[in-house]
Amino acid sequence: MKFAALGLCVLLTGSARAGIERLWLGHARPDPSRITICWETSTAADSTVEFGASPALGQSAHQDGPVTLHHLEIPTPRLDGPWHYRVRSGDDTSGVITVRGWETNVFRAVIVADLGSAVTNWAAAVLRERPHLLLTAGDNVPQLHRNGARAALDDVTAYRHLIDRAPELFRTTPFMPALGNHDRELRPRGAKRPPEPVYDIEATAFRKFFALPGDRWKWAFDVPAFGVRFIALDLEHTSDYGTTWQTGHDFGSNSVQRAWFRETMAASRQPFVITIHNERHATVRGLARGAWWPVLRQGSAVVSGFGYFAERAMVDGIPCLNTSVSGRGARYPDPRSVFIASADNYALLTCALRQPARLELKNLAGAVLDAVELPSRAKSPAPH
Repeated sequence: MKFAALGLCVLLTGSARAGIERLWLGHARPDPSRITICWETSTAADSTVEFGASPALGQSAHQDGPVTLHHLEIPTPRLDGPWHYRVRSGDDTSGVITVRGWETNVFRAVIVADLGSAVTNWAAAVLRERPHLLLTAGDNVPQLHRNGARAALDDVTAYRHLIDRAPELFRTTPFMPALGNHDRELRPRGAKRPPEPVYDIEATAFRKFFALPGDRWKWAFDVPAFGVRFIALDLEHTSDYGTTWQTGHDFGSNSVQRAWFRETMAASRQPFVITIHNERHATVRGLARGAWWPVLRQGSAVVSGFGYFAERAMVDGIPCLNTSVSGRGARYPDPRSVFIASADNYALLTCALRQPARLELKNLAGAVLDAVELPSRAKSPAPH
């Protein structure tokens, strides 16, 4: 089956009126057949999306109820080629936004990390790749708190700033972030553990702002036409578990998260399965007395945003990549590292029909730093 995804913006006609403050795209279901249009308004109003295969649009979806944060799901309007949409809330209307449809024979996904600490124009580098999907390996914002004052659990200000830094990218490319510790940091961490929690384990603001499948702090997403599954885990700062520095959910051998991951991986018949998290690979391999690695190695590759560098380790034939758009920090090499570099970088997954997938680490100028082919997983039936 063919279906459309979103990529590089081709044309933007008009501009958002003052009441439409930002636009971004996401997937609240685990496949691209439907897409969620997201926007904010300065005052509470209803939600309408007009969409279609031509700039004349012709179809619409509406949701009553005055809100300032709008999430409205629509069917992906076209199987191939460009399609168009605009949003309306009350008297405010965006311009018509034209997006490029999915290409017939190739799928491209970019994975980035550490957006919250980026000082370079990472979004321009991503746009040059014309991705059909943008994912992250955590730390999407620097923190939730401002000026040292504790942030409210549902304060999405930091995520607004993220969208505002790359408006063209986010209004034309579905965005599927994974969690890092900074994405739920309510107050400064400090040098000593404070009496009250530093992080919101439930990631309230993150889950409120973004359209993601399932419970949103962990999720899986499929690209059926190219036999790809992405699985996002909630793993970061695992050594702080059980303290006031605990960042995420339980990862023990009998935890809900590991049980879900084991079941999801066991049910994965896709030729290519990419797992994403925010912890050091060597640490994850030892979690719960080694219980995580036998599940992880059933996939095709693992990508983390743990460190501020570019790296590929190879473990049991499985590539374990670290990526960061702020890639010039201290390096903590994996004991199984075969490539490591200090460079602002991103990971690019390219899938072409009936060919091995290719996973590259590239610098922000687009040069390939490292690359590895991902053969179709053994005993994995063709996508259907």
